[in-house]
Amino acid sequence: MSRPDKTGVTRLLVQWRDGNANALDELTPIVYQELRQLARHYMRDEGTPGVLQTTALVHEAYLRLVGLEVDWQGRRHFFAVAARTMRQVLVDFARSRKAAKRGGGDIPLSLDEGKIPLERSDQLVALDDALAALATIDERKSQVVELRFFGGLTIAETAEVLGLSHATVERDLKMAKAWLYRQMSDLPA
Repeated sequence: MSRPDKTGVTRLLVQWRDGNANALDELTPIVYQELRQLARHYMRDEGTPGVLQTTALVHEAYLRLVGLEVDWQGRRHFFAVAARTMRQVLVDFARSRKAAKRGGGDIPLSLDEGKIPLERSDQLVALDDALAALATIDERKSQVVELRFFGGLTIAETAEVLGLSHATVERDLKMAKAWLYRQMSDLPA
């Protein structure tokens, strides 16, 4: 998946932060397209009626992002916030489905990056809780998982966004996944 031009997005974010409404107009199609790519990536295996649709996910994430009062530090910061926003949209949706359904033989959640199985609401909520716990222990590892799993970024893109080496991202991801599996396996069935 190709990412928008680094300098262009950063320039527009800084201009928007500084109050230039035209910058938001120019940034919107870039951001919207990026969110659509991520949502399509998430939903590629989703065909179940009643699940969150790609367009609804994009619209909700976009509305939340545009409504934020953030002192954008550039492209890197934007993608970190976008990944967290997409995560929150998906978790909010999962929590609402869980409240409506209340269980029902869910199967274990896979931690394969970029695939969000929305039919497994309980596990998605558990993953969100585990990620929040991980963030209190090791914020960077939590961010790596968030960018890979919810942001759909590659190892190289995650390394770039976080300013880390490729090897460090791979190591953090491996350790974080092991920690998350352990945390989630301790949860009652």
